[in-house]
Amino acid sequence: MLMRTDPFRELDRLVERVWGTAAHPAGMPVDAWRDGETFFVELDLPGVDPESIDLDVERNVLTVKAERKPAYDESTETVVTERPAGTFSRQLFLGETLDTEKIEASYEAGVLKLRIPVAEQAKPRKIAISGGSDRKELGG
Repeated sequence: MLMRTDPFRELDRLVERVWGTAAHPAGMPVDAWRDGETFFVELDLPGVDPESIDLDVERNVLTVKAERKPAYDESTETVVTERPAGTFSRQLFLGETLDTEKIEASYEAGVLKLRIPVAEQAKPRKIAISGGSDRKELGG
């Protein structure tokens, strides 16, 4: 399962309150859900070149890094700049029950989609019960 806590979120909120700006101006809004034996994660990355997206898994931490470049260069006089540019990242803490070796990723229409299967050892399974005619008589 995807862990719901993010230890850095409270720090981000504190920084935002102190300086009045978001700690991650180029944030990646995320949705995550489980459907059967698979977890799905979608991150919004509009305007990002797919070649700039980097996914890394270390232990059970998935790190997503991406870069959004402005459509203009530094010598251009800008009138309004509300769309954040630059390099930004987000970490997702994955539960022990997910198979991080089999993560699949795709990028379409500005959305990075991750498909993470539940590990085989974490899936429910039936346990056979022996007894009845399988028993051996002792001392007889």
